[in-house]
Amino acid sequence: METLSFVVPCYRSEHTIGQVAEQVESLMAAHPEYDYELIMVNDHSPDNVWDVINALSEKNPKYHGISFAQNFGQHAALMAGYNVCKGDYVVTIDDDGQTPVDQTMILLEALLSGKYDVVYGKYEDRKDNDFRKLGTRMNNYMLEHLLGKPKNIHMTSYFIARKYIIDKMCEYKNGFPYIWGLVLRTTKNIGNAVIRHSERIEGESGYTLKKLLSLWMNGFTAFSVKPLRVTAGVGIVFSLIGLVALFYTVIDRLFIHPQMMAGYTALMSVLLIVGGLVLLSLGMIGEYVGRIYMCINNTPQYVISETTDEKRESH
Repeated sequence: METLSFVVPCYRSEHTIGQVAEQVESLMAAHPEYDYELIMVNDHSPDNVWDVINALSEKNPKYHGISFAQNFGQHAALMAGYNVCKGDYVVTIDDDGQTPVDQTMILLEALLSGKYDVVYGKYEDRKDNDFRKLGTRMNNYMLEHLLGKPKNIHMTSYFIARKYIIDKMCEYKNGFPYIWGLVLRTTKNIGNAVIRHSERIEGESGYTLKKLLSLWMNGFTAFSVKPLRVTAGVGIVFSLIGLVALFYTVIDRLFIHPQMMAGYTALMSVLLIVGGLVLLSLGMIGEYVGRIYMCINNTPQYVISETTDEKRESH
């Protein structure tokens, strides 16, 4: 019997994770031809979600909980779940109910068509707010141009993958995991399946603009050198503009307006532009060097403080 592994990162979801677990259980009860497991990873949530996960795991041996010692982020939580899952197919879902668990078989059917290693849910009508919709569009745009995502593929937080893809992703041990980048560097056999998008059960997204920018910076500096190339390209363009401006100024001073005094304002403007570009370039280089240092220093992806399986064994 083949097994589905559901992996869900949990943060501020003490009132929603129970309903997500019920959705998984209901789906699998309707498909007894598959076994399943549900792995819930507490990303050091400030609410009582770990107590809820413990209670759920006591009732159902197919439920497994992992708790972090501190907050490492959604992608680190997913990596922790991937490292322990045992299913033939791994399904990634959210803890807020927006990823409709009952659509999983649509993703699985597309995966089993034989064309793909990974299938992402493509929503007919997103229920996110405008900020999240904009963030999703920007994320897909940058994935396409910086990490080589196929143009016609939409990558979301709801997807299914074959186990050997997940195993290969788990070979990445550096301290800055980025799930979409790991998928794209592992396989290009990626597909979409059209599904519906559910309303959030309660609350709002935990992703602020600051967290989204941090996530993107993490992903693109960990899996692409294109930002460095873009910075170099911008430097070349402004250097050429500076040369043209210098040539024009010399010609103007010698032949057109020989009586004109040198412009202090123009000089300061050029200095500010060049200085800003130099600092931008140094900052980008520093970001890469810093990440190299932290990877060499063996910065952990996550630290597990306890698991529900340990509690079961102790009892």
